[in-house]
Amino acid sequence: MANRSNICELCSSEEGVVVVELPVSDASEEQSVYLCSNCTTQIESGALDETHFNCLNDAMWSETPAVKVISYILWDRLGRQDMVEMMYLEEDELKLALQAVEARANKLVYKDANGVELHTGDSIVILKDLEVKGAGFTAKRGTTVTRISLAPGDVGHVEGRVNGTKIFIKTEFIKKA
Repeated sequence: MANRSNICELCSSEEGVVVVELPVSDASEEQSVYLCSNCTTQIESGALDETHFNCLNDAMWSETPAVKVISYILWDRLGRQDMVEMMYLEEDELKLALQAVEARANKLVYKDANGVELHTGDSIVILKDLEVKGAGFTAKRGTTVTRISLAPGDVGHVEGRVNGTKIFIKTEFIKKA
């Protein structure tokens, strides 16, 4: 078997190749793929360029199970059911792929005003002056809020400290810093 670690197993690029675990993984090498910085960035941000991922036309036929699974997941995220239906996966590969697709569907996704996904610990910038009810101050436009928390069960709000006070901020009024 050829050395997998120096080229992207999806697009064959050699730029910034790193090992990436499948979304539902036991952390074994068998459930990891080697991806370039371009593929990794797009997958992590959720902003998939379908033109770039035309490389899945070849990757989906890989003999490496993890590459087939990530191809299935990406075709699903791109809304390409025609390609998903064309794939052949062994029973255990299909089970893993379906678990990842279901886990993503059930995951709450918090996004800022520009549609960029937010995560706990991110820094954000407030886009307009916001009166903080009950606190007697206004959170000014341009204020950077560091180390935010995601409001449990409510993708429309994040929590952060402004002027030493913990407040809920609507995601429509913030952007990721």
